[in-house]
Amino acid sequence: MSRILPFICCLLFAAGCAKELKPEPEKTQLEIREFQTRTFDVDNMRMVMKSVLNVLQDDNYIVKNVALDLGFLTATKEEDVEDSSEKFWSQFTRANEARWPKHRIIEATVNVSDFGKQVRIRVNFQAKILDNRGSVVTVNQITDEKFYQDIFAKVDKGIFLQNQNI
Repeated sequence: MSRILPFICCLLFAAGCAKELKPEPEKTQLEIREFQTRTFDVDNMRMVMKSVLNVLQDDNYIVKNVALDLGFLTATKEEDVEDSSEKFWSQFTRANEARWPKHRIIEATVNVSDFGKQVRIRVNFQAKILDNRGSVVTVNQITDEKFYQDIFAKVDKGIFLQNQNI
């Protein structure tokens, strides 16, 4: 007991010194919509749609549905997110009842529409985490602006390449 007491005191001291992280303020739907939408200076909706398809396929998404007349498409990407230490500790503490995050599915919906002599794209990404038994752990809309900026940069490059017939 005399050996455990100093260890517990150290843990309590360390926990008391930990800096509390303030959560980021939630974005409004209008703010989210703003970074999910981009307008491109081209007047060929079909070519932009093709560019979006290419970008998603290059990023390992599987295109599930395309409605060219509506300018709408859906795609999914599946990833393994299993953490071996989390799996170990879950199995260690819960044995046969152990559950841990195992699989992530990112679902994309894209809306491409004419906007005068331009084309406007709105993309929306949702991440779903499944545990080792296939049950849903979380479902969240991806609200990281950089994630969307990266996608739009790739679409912009794809439009350029298609305009150059490359």
